[in-house]
Amino acid sequence: MTRTQKTFVWTLSTLLALLAVLVLIIGFFDWNRIKPPLNAKVSEELHRTFAINGNLSVVWRPEPDESGWRAWVPWPHVVAEDLSLGNPDWSKQPQMVTLKRIELRISPLALLAQRVVIPRIDLTEPNAHLQRLADGRANWTFKFDPRDPSAEPSSWGVDIGAIGFDKGHIILDDQSLKTELDVLIDPLGKPVPFSDIVGNKAAKAAQEKGSSPQDYAFALKVNGQYQGQKLAGQGKIGGLLALQDAARPFPLQAQVKIADSGVELAGTLTDPMNLGALDLRLKLAGTSLGNLYPLTGVILPDTPPYATDGHLIARLHEAGGAVFRYEEFNGKIGESDIHGNLTYVASQPRPKLSGSLLSNQLLFADLAPLIGADSNAEQKARGGDSKQPADKVLPVEEFKTDRWRDMDADVEFTGKRIVHSEKLPFNDLYTHLVLADGVLSLEPLRFGVAGGKLDAQIRLNGHTDPLEGQARLTARGFKLKQLFPGLEPMKTSFGELNGDADISGRGNSVAKLLGSANGNLKMLINDGAISRELMELAGLNVGNYVVGKIFGDKEVKINCAAADFGIQSGLASTRLFVFDTENAIIYIDGTANMATEQLDLTITPESKGWRLLSLRSPLYVRGKFIKPDAGVKAVPLMLRGAGMVALGVIAAPAAGLLALVAPSGGELNQCAPLLEQMKAGKVPKTVKN
Repeated sequence: MTRTQKTFVWTLSTLLALLAVLVLIIGFFDWNRIKPPLNAKVSEELHRTFAINGNLSVVWRPEPDESGWRAWVPWPHVVAEDLSLGNPDWSKQPQMVTLKRIELRISPLALLAQRVVIPRIDLTEPNAHLQRLADGRANWTFKFDPRDPSAEPSSWGVDIGAIGFDKGHIILDDQSLKTELDVLIDPLGKPVPFSDIVGNKAAKAAQEKGSSPQDYAFALKVNGQYQGQKLAGQGKIGGLLALQDAARPFPLQAQVKIADSGVELAGTLTDPMNLGALDLRLKLAGTSLGNLYPLTGVILPDTPPYATDGHLIARLHEAGGAVFRYEEFNGKIGESDIHGNLTYVASQPRPKLSGSLLSNQLLFADLAPLIGADSNAEQKARGGDSKQPADKVLPVEEFKTDRWRDMDADVEFTGKRIVHSEKLPFNDLYTHLVLADGVLSLEPLRFGVAGGKLDAQIRLNGHTDPLEGQARLTARGFKLKQLFPGLEPMKTSFGELNGDADISGRGNSVAKLLGSANGNLKMLINDGAISRELMELAGLNVGNYVVGKIFGDKEVKINCAAADFGIQSGLASTRLFVFDTENAIIYIDGTANMATEQLDLTITPESKGWRLLSLRSPLYVRGKFIKPDAGVKAVPLMLRGAGMVALGVIAAPAAGLLALVAPSGGELNQCAPLLEQMKAGKVPKTVKN
């Protein structure tokens, strides 16, 4: 053997011996000796007390997932027991996190490329106490102070593939959200397949998106309060948070009760460490949709009890803000059905809700809470604190205009059939609701009523205090025989109801808006009938009395009914209000004060025959809207409408009402000659049939 060969053999033997010694040292080294400097170093970097209180060991063994020569390279498997991480100085709790055991393995070859690759970390009995103060300080936020502010960032990177966990306990105390939660996590006795919870169809759909969700492995139990409201719930989750493979679904299932709202969900979360996306079947139920605002920040109207079931898809890291889509949901609000699709985008400067809703059968009673017109008992049932005074008809509950500036909206609503009563047919409701920077508009708000159309444009400006409101309404072609199908004289009627209204006001409730209103109201009815039954259908007890006093219990044919009201500061005054019937011309004069809800009307019938000659005095209606008084005035009957028909006084309103005259089935509209006479300043004569 040459000298060179001897040198090479000696060098190689020395290196192998050193490597063997190194392996022996690493293999039999007592890693607990490095705990003090390791604990001190981590504590210094985190500005928290960190400690491995139990055993620290490293076991070297090959990685089974590697292949080829890499399969021969041993990986360090690190096991540490009894770990703790302290809280910042401001916290009253000494520990933020404790762990009974942590186990991980590190790729040694990746260290050569300055990367710490940990395919999986397993946590045993994690316990965490998370806190956030009202000023925003949170104990899960760490402060790192580089010794040299101008130093280059570290070239080392850390990749963690997944986190597995065992039973644990999490306490959240978040003062900024007024939230305190106590969460217990326990292993299920046996894993539950994903399809057993969500169904085979949903499981197959999740699998087709690229990766099969794991089984449910742990049970959850949560109690406490969220946004200051009591919370309790339970559910199931998977056992492995996939961090590196963000597309791998993490299964979720829960039933939670928050105050009077119930939430049920089942589905998946992807990219769980970043809350990347949700794909859930979501059920919601409660006493009022309006009660969801403190929980979600989404502005919804007050409603009767509701329940919905749909598909929630969320993309939480979109450039324009997190996007939530509640798709193809079905449900009920009160006794009305509801279906549709809604999208909520957490955009800036305000989030926005958009979509379309459909109801096949909508009850008018279920719309009452939208304007505070439901009963005190119903308001109390949904948690409302507004009390409608017993002597008030107009709703006094105030609109929550402060919420209107928190969100924008663009929603279309269609109601195919609207039920008010069996005798009053509505259909084809459509409205386009737009909420933009505190301004709410319903343009249009459209009904089909008895063969005709009611078209409204409503705008409410929530930026002003008090609220400014404007409403323009047009009623055309309401067929009287459809509007009142139960009345025999209406069955052969060609008559119609037409009307216009243009009203504006200021106030934060319906009562205050109308109590300050200015505008006009016009209405025309031709070829109809009037009776006590009609008054009862309309709920007009005073009208019932008046009709009975003038005509008795009989139904009386109306040739024309014309009304023109001027409204000033909530006081509606008659410019012209007249009924031309087969027996009499009836004049109504007076006011309706919407601010005080007081009526003051005089009703003067002028007989066309002998039947009314016994009535020598006009009638009066006065007092509160809710229960006005009616009776006979103790003064002689004045001639020709109690002097109302002063020449020129009724000419202008009569001319204005002529614009509402429309042909009725080819027949002469009987309002036309009556209004033409008034327009000319003449006392109306009997209209020939």
